[in-house]
Amino acid sequence: MYDVLRVKQGDVFCVVGIMAENKDGKPNVIILGGVGFIGRNLVHYLVENDLINKIRVVDKVMPAMAWLSNKHKESFKRVEFKHANLINPRSVTNAFSTPDGTTFDFVINCASETKMGQSEAVYHDGVYKLSCNCAEEAGRHKVRRYIEMSTTQFGSSDKKPQTEVDKAEPWSLHAKYKLAVEDQLPHIPDLNFIIVRPVIVYGPSDRTGLTPRLVAGGIYRYLGEKMKLLWTKDLKMNTVHVHDVARALWHLCYHGNSGDIYNLADQGDTTQGKIADIISDMFDISHEYIGTLASKMANLSIDEVIQDINDKHMTPWGEACQKDGISNTPITPYIREDVLMHRHQFVNGTRILKTGFTYDHPTLTKDLLKEVLDDFIAMNLYPPSLIKGT
Repeated sequence: MYDVLRVKQGDVFCVVGIMAENKDGKPNVIILGGVGFIGRNLVHYLVENDLINKIRVVDKVMPAMAWLSNKHKESFKRVEFKHANLINPRSVTNAFSTPDGTTFDFVINCASETKMGQSEAVYHDGVYKLSCNCAEEAGRHKVRRYIEMSTTQFGSSDKKPQTEVDKAEPWSLHAKYKLAVEDQLPHIPDLNFIIVRPVIVYGPSDRTGLTPRLVAGGIYRYLGEKMKLLWTKDLKMNTVHVHDVARALWHLCYHGNSGDIYNLADQGDTTQGKIADIISDMFDISHEYIGTLASKMANLSIDEVIQDINDKHMTPWGEACQKDGISNTPITPYIREDVLMHRHQFVNGTRILKTGFTYDHPTLTKDLLKEVLDDFIAMNLYPPSLIKGT
């Protein structure tokens, strides 16, 4: 039951009133960073399946400014939104507070600085400080469970999938401070927590997982050229669909023991070759790999390589957007350095299966990637003229 006041921000309504007392036993939930890619899909999953009594989203990005799809806008009509910078401890305290003393059962932290190439100070504050602030506040409130989103950007090879008990060797500053958060959580009083480490996440609203490769596929179709890729087809790029991430986060609110760590990776053992094959089929293009030796040489001047690639991508992307009447989009043709790195993400995601969880999308498919494009095209964010047959 609800006792609400909704205030319109653009075409998204934000609940600012107080929901009535929970009479059906459903939990109250806070989703920190709930406007982001994983957060918004989690909100949609909880609302669509009527799993919660009260749902509060806390984020520094306003929903009206976040490029929400129509289905996500509908779900956010059920959300109580709080605008906050979670690096500030006072903002975190306010994020957990309620005028009537309502308590929250579960807190799921999807908030984090994720942009590549930032300074170490940015990651310290935007990853470590932010997460510790939130976890400490959750401990003070003695919530039933706190879920911390981490990463799999740890040293792995193509020989053996990384498990939760293997030594974690971060290969990015983001991962360095995520690991520091993991190390700190056991020392926070009264905190019942679980850590979740997803691999490359894709699905509707993804901008940084597999979407950069979808953009490249369209560009090379436009250019009528073969797509050339660094390294080889065997580069491990394990994946997990965002729907399964949302389901897993909710599942772990009720299952597992405090302190557990769970990798999230589907059972398809995705490689660069599998992704390239799907994209080539989608866009009716061909591709080839320049191989390990040439890739190592390119890596010596990676900044120049990235600049050349981005210069090549910008013109056709701009022309296609202009042709299809797209004047503003968060999708970018610019390739980040991490997309070109020789970093295997070979991860064993089966531990969570022992808790009774199953993956609805056990392997990456063409239809699932097409769903990502269709969603962006429906929002007028991706030029449809880049798709095969249009």
